[in-house]
Amino acid sequence: MKQHLLKLFLLLQSMLLIPPSAAAASFIVTRMLRQQIKRQTSMTLKRKQSFTSRSSSSSSSSSSSSDFSTSYTLHDSFSPSLCAKYDAFILDQFGVLHNGQEALPVALKLCRDLFQQGKQLVILSNTSAPADKALDKLEQLGFQRQWFVGAVTSGEEAAKYIKRQYTASTVKALTFTWDARIPNNPRLTALPSEFMTLAGNVDYAASVEEADFLLLHGSQVWQRSENDCTSLDYIDTGVSETVDAILEQCLQRRLPMVCANPDFVVATPSGGVAYMPGGIAARYVELIAAQETASDDEPISIHMFGKPELKHFEACLKLLDLPAPRVAHVGDSLHHDVAGAAAANIDSVWITNTGIHHQELMRVQGFDSNNELDEIKLPSVPALEQVMRDAGNIVPTHVVPAFLQ
Repeated sequence: MKQHLLKLFLLLQSMLLIPPSAAAASFIVTRMLRQQIKRQTSMTLKRKQSFTSRSSSSSSSSSSSSDFSTSYTLHDSFSPSLCAKYDAFILDQFGVLHNGQEALPVALKLCRDLFQQGKQLVILSNTSAPADKALDKLEQLGFQRQWFVGAVTSGEEAAKYIKRQYTASTVKALTFTWDARIPNNPRLTALPSEFMTLAGNVDYAASVEEADFLLLHGSQVWQRSENDCTSLDYIDTGVSETVDAILEQCLQRRLPMVCANPDFVVATPSGGVAYMPGGIAARYVELIAAQETASDDEPISIHMFGKPELKHFEACLKLLDLPAPRVAHVGDSLHHDVAGAAAANIDSVWITNTGIHHQELMRVQGFDSNNELDEIKLPSVPALEQVMRDAGNIVPTHVVPAFLQ
């Protein structure tokens, strides 16, 4: 059992960025999971939905606090000096380019300008959709496909793994996914059936008993067949008796798990919170860790796809055909974007005012819900460093308020 828990903890360490020293006590698995979910939820209670396109003169200054061993640079915008440092940019989607339903106008302009400057752009996203479908959605939001070299998504990488791993003529997945019945569902970049086709010979499992593995593709419904699904009652609250009951049954059968979207929570365009598949994955791992089994039991196979996994950043470098020092990753999450880029030896640009840490930065600066962070002005250095500290001393290379020029 101890060896089993250690393997689970090593998984969580890479997934949640838990310090290695914590592995000394297995009970920390559950505690850290709960802390992570609570922290990410508090970060994302509200964020700004759209921005007025406007130009601004840019300036930058270096800041190195005694609390951090790594220096970072503050910028008012993507200045010519910042852009000149790199030949290409790896771009996150949510909180950088759009809010799930609408493009950020300043991001549209900057993408076009960077393309015209000859910069290469590639999308790196934790969406469970195939890469082509992610690019299709960007086109629908006003971005031109020719601006991007390509895309790497957690969904595509997960589908490729399933196709390699499950080669039998008949394979069935107990599939948590997005609800295709909802008109203009902001979570639905591609139909669940398109993911299943990409994954190969995989069909929906109508029961736990007939499933070969658990697939966490979304967090709205259990898709039992093409035309039949059951609501999970999870996405709005992050707590579901339905989900827990299904996971308990999966655990009894020791079903392997594949998670195609590792995010815990995201901010919605309306200012609320949506709970994502990563939280369900964490719950399954928590149940596994709490189960008392014989020490010689084989560990349940768990595979997570998406940032901050190193292989996804490496896939972007391969698409760009450039060395890491000539590339920067632009993202709004310290945990997924900044930490993942650092592991790949890629410089990072942390977007503060339009993404997942927006609410936390407001709270640290003493703003209430009626006092928004200015869309152009950077938060104060003490606020920035407090949020970095709370994230586990994750420090970016550059800090910019929004993806604007």
